[in-house]
Amino acid sequence: MKTMRIGEVAKQAKVSVETVRYYERQGLLREPPRRASGYREYDDDTVALLRFIRRAKELGFTLKEIGSLMQLRSDASATQSQVRRQAKNKLAAIEAKITDLQRMRDALLLLLETCHGDGPAGECPIIESLQGSDLP
Repeated sequence: MKTMRIGEVAKQAKVSVETVRYYERQGLLREPPRRASGYREYDDDTVALLRFIRRAKELGFTLKEIGSLMQLRSDASATQSQVRRQAKNKLAAIEAKITDLQRMRDALLLLLETCHGDGPAGECPIIESLQGSDLP
């Protein structure tokens, strides 16, 4: 089996060297064996794990959630329904964030309609609204 140094692994997985080290510190990757020279020796499995982590992060999973998915991935008794449950929970969290972002957008649009951009900033309806107790 061919081994690689950290720079090659990072390049193949499209992450930085620091990211590889960070994931090791976080326990997502086991610390690899070292050569006599002290260099770490990585294999293709590490590249696959890094790609898995990167893709999961792109879908919004936290490192803790990714660790849980990785455990399911390596557990022969784990079921697809367990993985599906985690994905459904993540989707629900994303949808809640979208709802919050839409509410913030709508509130800002209303505030922008009240301010015409003329006059002193202290008299701006946006500033006044932010100082109040409730937003539109």
